Amino acid sequence: MKVALLNPNWQFDGSIYFGCRAEHLPLELGITKWMLERAGHTVRLLDAHMFGLTLADITAELAADPPDMTVVTTAPTYLFWRCAPPELRVPQELCRAVRDLSPILVAVGPHGSTTPRAALKKLGADFVVMGECEETVTRLASGERANVPGTCYRDGTSIRLVGGPLAAKFVDLPPMSWPDEMIGHHHHHHHRFDSDPLAPGAEVEASRGCPYSCTFCAKENFRNAYRRRAPEIVLEEVRGLRGQGVEYIYFIDEIFLPNEALLRGMVNLGLKFGVQTRIDLWKPHMLQLLGQAGCVSVEAGVESLSAEGRESLDKRCKLSTDQLAERLIEAKHHIAFVQANLIEVPQDDDEAVQRWRKQMHDNGIWANDPVPLFPYPGSPDYRKLWGLPDDQAWERAHEYYLGQFHDFSDVQEERPRALRELELEVPA
Repeated sequence: MKVALLNPNWQFDGSIYFGCRAEHLPLELGITKWMLERAGHTVRLLDAHMFGLTLADITAELAADPPDMTVVTTAPTYLFWRCAPPELRVPQELCRAVRDLSPILVAVGPHGSTTPRAALKKLGADFVVMGECEETVTRLASGERANVPGTCYRDGTSIRLVGGPLAAKFVDLPPMSWPDEMIGHHHHHHHRFDSDPLAPGAEVEASRGCPYSCTFCAKENFRNAYRRRAPEIVLEEVRGLRGQGVEYIYFIDEIFLPNEALLRGMVNLGLKFGVQTRIDLWKPHMLQLLGQAGCVSVEAGVESLSAEGRESLDKRCKLSTDQLAERLIEAKHHIAFVQANLIEVPQDDDEAVQRWRKQMHDNGIWANDPVPLFPYPGSPDYRKLWGLPDDQAWERAHEYYLGQFHDFSDVQEERPRALRELELEVPA
């Protein structure tokens, strides 16, 4: 089967989107490509965001050699599945443009994982994949249609769900590779602030999922189980990227846990890298090793500066606020850029927060002004407010967010627009 994998040319005007707006490797599509090719299929991966392709560019490419199946993702790479743009406007436009260019249209991403019926209708797809997509897409391409676990599809006039969101095995992935042309276009160094890029960047997935269940994290439907690839496989992947001229990688892991074997293997590779983690899980000697391995950027989830606030977020943090500050300062001794993420919670005193932020800034650590978080469908926060997500979950969360808050994050240059204004009208 000929399969086209499409990453839209993302635009975020009017969105509440918190994630980085630069181009990143579409990891879910890259992994899917490898699995499809291993199964004997012919695959084209078109990254409209990386290469600035218009809808006309994409449709011309597909029309010249029509695929048997087209796959569209609804979030800008696996890195942002847990904080995806709530609106589906960009993938809607792409799905409508390519709808008639192949017999089968498949949508993958967090929207179909949390609200599969709504995603199927909005996108006009034949199938929506619930959960991690690479194994399920391969089954669909290999001829399975009805009753494939982790899918939502039309069955006559009704919509059928087969089970729920699935997690892929993941740990058996080989070292991933990318075309030189794609790496050459990857100028962005995600979350790097110590110097300007001199050579390409890349993203790598060393682990998937998280053993914690913080209330604000939207991972329940596609990233719950924690799995870690063998260090030697990750190191081989990283060495391959280094051979392509990459000077910086970002580990997209939900939580980059201490991994001595991986870090020791990174020490002499001459690469810089960034991670997101919890500072309370790192001992001082491991922070030193993290810096020696080439880490120049740490995004550390602190979230709340009171024990009560951290408890309300179900952080299960064993360190006090003073101990967290000490651990962050220790990290800064070894790592160029250290960030402490803070969330707006009612248990925290604003004056105490601003004093703590100044203390961090005085020690060279960037701590953000606490920001309100969107109650993503698929997060415990959403369940606490409304129960399990239904077909209106994204609309409900979006309306609540706009109604509750008037100050938004630094990346939101204008007040976000209502979801109904951002999405295309769905045909009856």
